[in-house]
Amino acid sequence: MTVGIKDVARVAEVSPATVSRVLSGRAVDPAMRDRVLAAVQTTGYRPNLAARRLRSRHSNTIGLIVADIRNPFFTAVSRTVEDIAYARGLRVILCNTDEDPAKEAMYLQLMQEERVTGVILAPTRQGAEKAGRVKSDFPMVLIDRAPPGTTQDCVTLDNEAMAATLVQHLHDQGHRHIVGLFGAASSTGSERRAGYEHAAAALGLQAEAILVPHGAGEAEKAVTAIMHRPTPPSALVASNGVMLMAVVRAVHAMGLSIPHNVALAGFDQEDWMEFASGGISVIAQPVEEIGRAAMAMLFDRIDHPEAATRKIVLSGRFIPRGSSVAIAPAPLEQSSETSA
Repeated sequence: MTVGIKDVARVAEVSPATVSRVLSGRAVDPAMRDRVLAAVQTTGYRPNLAARRLRSRHSNTIGLIVADIRNPFFTAVSRTVEDIAYARGLRVILCNTDEDPAKEAMYLQLMQEERVTGVILAPTRQGAEKAGRVKSDFPMVLIDRAPPGTTQDCVTLDNEAMAATLVQHLHDQGHRHIVGLFGAASSTGSERRAGYEHAAAALGLQAEAILVPHGAGEAEKAVTAIMHRPTPPSALVASNGVMLMAVVRAVHAMGLSIPHNVALAGFDQEDWMEFASGGISVIAQPVEEIGRAAMAMLFDRIDHPEAATRKIVLSGRFIPRGSSVAIAPAPLEQSSETSA
C-alpha cells in the first residue's frame, strides 16, 4: 500500500498543505512541525523526490559549500547545519572546495542543477566578490567570509578585532617580535591579517605577515624557515586551527618547544589544544551560533525573498593558555661599583 501526504496529514491531524510546507522546509509552528515529522516516521512515508523536483523549483535539499573540511571550524558548522536540516526534513549536500575557485564554481553549478532549496557558502577569496554581488537562482547565505557591499545575507566573525586581541595579549606578555601566519587564498585570512597589522602599528611593533599557500605541508615549511632565521620571532599568530597544528608540528620537529622557544596564539578551539604545550591560547569561535544563524537567515530569505540583506557579525572568546606565557624579564646588569 502506497502512503501519501494525505495519510501523513490524517495521522498528524493537520492539512495536506501543512505537511507539504513542513517537508519543503518552510516556516511552520515548531510543535506542528514535530507532529508532522513524527507522522512521517509512523506512516513510513517516503516522498517521490524525482517527481517533486519536476513539479517544483526545489528539491528539499540544502547545499553547504565549505573551503576546507579539515578545518575544525567548518566541521563544527557543518554538524550544526546538518542537525537543523534533519529536524526540518531536509537533506544536505556537502561540498569541499579546497580554496579552489574552479571547484567552487563547479559546485555552485551543481546546486543549480539539483534545484536546491538554498545554499550556505564559505566562498574562496576569488569567489567572494562574485558571490557577494551576483544574484543567484537560489537563496544564499555566506558564512565566515563576506566582501564589503555584498548583496547576500552573511554571518561572520569580527576577524579584525579578534586578531587584534591576540596581538595585544602577546604584547602584554612582553613579546615585541610577533610574526603572523595567514592563509593566502582566504578572505578571512586577509581580514585577520589586517587586524594583526593594525594592532601591531598601534603598539609600535614591526608587523610581518606571512601568506601561506593552501595545501598540505605549506605551513610547516613557512614555520621552519622562520625559526631557522638568525633572529627568530619570540611569538607567532596563526589564523586557523589547521595552521596552529602545523606550527606545533614544525616546532617540535626542530627539537624546539612552545612557549620556551616561541610563543603561540591563534584561532579555533579543538580538544587537543587544551593539552599541547601547556595549552594553546586561542580565539574560540561561536561555531554553533554561526551555523544556527546561517540556517535561520536562509529560511527567512526563502520565506521573504525581497527583504533587505542582513549581516551578522559575532565576537569570539579569547582563551589564554600556556602557549603564550610572559617572557621572563632580562636580569638587571651588575653595577661595577660596590657599595661601602
